[in-house]
Amino acid sequence: MTDSARLKNPLPAARALAPGSAVILRHYDDKNRAGLARQLIALCRPRHILVLVAGDARLALSTGADGLHLPEAMMARRRQLLRPSMLLSVAAHSPKSLAKAAKAGADFALLSPVLPTKSHPGDSTIGILRFAAWALRAPLAVYAMGGINDQNVRRLGGSGAVGWAAIEGLSKNLDVAR
Repeated sequence: MTDSARLKNPLPAARALAPGSAVILRHYDDKNRAGLARQLIALCRPRHILVLVAGDARLALSTGADGLHLPEAMMARRRQLLRPSMLLSVAAHSPKSLAKAAKAGADFALLSPVLPTKSHPGDSTIGILRFAAWALRAPLAVYAMGGINDQNVRRLGGSGAVGWAAIEGLSKNLDVAR
């Protein structure tokens, strides 16, 4: 997930991702967000990296993004706004929100925060065991997010996570322009 405060230019980080990865473009305050989305798509698509736009279905559609990512508060029945081939991901923070995400037609959810994060210091976390209990019972695919990095990702083994998402967990270890 991009974050303009931590990584102004997400292109070098996207370039370092492996095929099969995805980028969720946040950069909400970027005046040229549409241009940045198009740049990411041009960079990522030939490398088999998906690009989802956060919070803006019109932008996702107009740029040809692979999908839309929605905060939990925005998830109510947005599937019908998208082309059938587009992915819909949502942020989730509880079993109830995972069920709502599935009912809204989401393809997958980012369940967070699993572990303590720099972006939400002091907030309560789900923890690995509770994450596993929720993810294993979830009615859709669940990615772990929040405090996950290359040092602790192995703790997710057997948790039901289909993968993991990060804001800083990836970029801090890359030699990229911040």
